[in-house]
Amino acid sequence: MDLGASTGRVIRGVVGPDRLELTEAHRFPNLPTTTSGTLRWDFAALEAGVREGLALAKPIDGIGIDTWAVDYGLLDAAGALIEDPVHYRDGRTEDVPRHVFERIPADRLYELTGIQHQPFNTIHQLYAARDTASFKAASQVLMIPDLLSYRLTGIAGTEITNASTTGLLDPISRSWSTEISSALDLDPALFAPLREPGELAGIARDFGAPVYTVGSHDTASAVAAVPAAAGEDFAYISSGTWSLVGVELPTPVRTEASRAANFTNELGVDGTVRYLRNVMGLWLLQECLRNWGPSADLSALLAAAARAPARRSVIDAADPIFLAPGDMPARIAKACIDSDQPAPRDRPETVRCILDSLAEAYRRALQEAVALTGRRVEQVHIVGGGAQNELLCQLTADATGLPVIAGPVEAAAIGNLLIQARAAGVFGAGRTGLANLRDLVARTQPLRRFEPSCG
Repeated sequence: MDLGASTGRVIRGVVGPDRLELTEAHRFPNLPTTTSGTLRWDFAALEAGVREGLALAKPIDGIGIDTWAVDYGLLDAAGALIEDPVHYRDGRTEDVPRHVFERIPADRLYELTGIQHQPFNTIHQLYAARDTASFKAASQVLMIPDLLSYRLTGIAGTEITNASTTGLLDPISRSWSTEISSALDLDPALFAPLREPGELAGIARDFGAPVYTVGSHDTASAVAAVPAAAGEDFAYISSGTWSLVGVELPTPVRTEASRAANFTNELGVDGTVRYLRNVMGLWLLQECLRNWGPSADLSALLAAAARAPARRSVIDAADPIFLAPGDMPARIAKACIDSDQPAPRDRPETVRCILDSLAEAYRRALQEAVALTGRRVEQVHIVGGGAQNELLCQLTADATGLPVIAGPVEAAAIGNLLIQARAAGVFGAGRTGLANLRDLVARTQPLRRFEPSCG
């Protein structure tokens, strides 16, 4: 199961030492609802979509679940979900970080966790909820993929790549931080035991198949599927609703300079660290398309955008003003005007502004990642939905001055499947490292190369 912020998918994979084939068994919308002024996920619909997809995908030898990060569900003493999980785009955390930092300073929090400041991080969500009746009734907090795993198996646990995004985990000891819990008066018993990718989480009772933990944060699974060669110095961009731009490290970087640059250290598969910056991503384009309605043809818009003036206006793609849903074209135009740049004159120019701005954000993020880590980068891998956007890939190559390898598009699902297959013993002894899994991706999946343009 590869579940995103707008769509859920159940993908059936067939995996062997020289074989990797994917078929979409089921796709369903994952749309938030507003209840009493609070933006929430419709968890019943999400679970129903997962179960329907599993029924359609049979026979299956293993199940893995990856989703977005930071959001969670609250279970009562009987193990029942108390309420639908709150959506990370809800406004309840708008002024919360200031209060959290009064209890534990921002620099100390970064020193402990290595996680970049974002107002919707789980730590801020939990602090915002602390006085609610639902939170007071809770006996356990489970992240979204762990909540689905629990509903299938009846066994609670928290997979560590997603746990690392919460702002509550010590990445060195790979354990929940008691210092943070104590500072915020959070009961440590709320947090389920941690699990590593590749562990058996339990048996899905209604389907008779094992549920394995994978890189349950979708970016962790996506980065595991980056088709980099062994020993290659690479950077990655996991490009979807969000763009996660960074490098892979053996240990976190928790310096003050790293904190000031707003880089995050999220845990990856096989003890790796995903050192990255969050950029707003294709959310900007998705919201414009939603605003423009059915008349907007993305292919035609991209073709016209390729002919539009380059870098006529470039906005800060990471600006929080673009976080919430709403009239994105108007917000982009205003951002251009506010920064003394011309506003886009039509839809293609709006699309070109978005893609130029994303490519520039990628360039800055990679340049700073190299400076902060001392890593060398020879080429950039773009995985996820953005790998299909040829204009974005070319603009990224041009902006960074580096070759871009685009693909696989289904990186999160592929990483999910490969970790399951490895746990099930598909690859045998001696070929189970990340380099071997990535080699299988490179040999079996369609990839495209974009060279930087001259001049």
